[in-house]
Amino acid sequence: MCFAYNEALMNVHVLPSLLAADFGCLAQEIRRVAESGADALHLDIMDAHFVPNLSFGPDVVALARRVVPRLPRNVHLMMTRPDLYLQRFVDAGADTVQIHVEADCDIWAALAAIRGSGVRSGLVSRPQTPPEALYPYLALCDEVLFMTVNPGYGGQAFMESVLPKIAALRRHAASRRVPLDIMVDGGVNFETAARCAEQGANQFVAGSFLFKQAAMAAAVAQLRDRCTASLRTCPSVT
Repeated sequence: MCFAYNEALMNVHVLPSLLAADFGCLAQEIRRVAESGADALHLDIMDAHFVPNLSFGPDVVALARRVVPRLPRNVHLMMTRPDLYLQRFVDAGADTVQIHVEADCDIWAALAAIRGSGVRSGLVSRPQTPPEALYPYLALCDEVLFMTVNPGYGGQAFMESVLPKIAALRRHAASRRVPLDIMVDGGVNFETAARCAEQGANQFVAGSFLFKQAAMAAAVAQLRDRCTASLRTCPSVT
């Protein structure tokens, strides 16, 4: 599943994070995401080594494909050795596979393997990593995810220090006319998402904020509208 890219203005996408769902009724929660009008489902895979938490594996990705096949599955591998598991997640139904630039593997080879599997490739950055660390790999990336909290647990406060990094990457991509989606994840709500959009982000992962909403569909629509308006103010996009 490939998201559209417009050189004049990228489309805004909202991705609820399954990590914040009620694990006692995952299938129902996945259907809730699909019914909300969200653009994709975000799945955080944690190995309890790269980050201090353990989440779920390929079977949950396969569950999401089985429950709502039409809902794209955006898989974020928070793993020390994501290269050892790429094909498992592709086979389970991932439409996008993201790996960390800080992972202990050959980043070039891993990104090439993801693309070679016929799915979108993504590169992820911790809040402390400079944006320049991402630049050498952009030719093999469809999207870049900036973590706006320290990865591992949901419900953390948004880190404003990431905002200039979003802007720097968008300027870099625009100067080279690289068609790149920029995603943010962590402490995302109406206000913080709009601020990220002003810097050039166009994809927004929200976990606790969206799953706590009584009317997720209304929140998804409002988040998309606010971010679309803010993205239009980013000089590197318009």
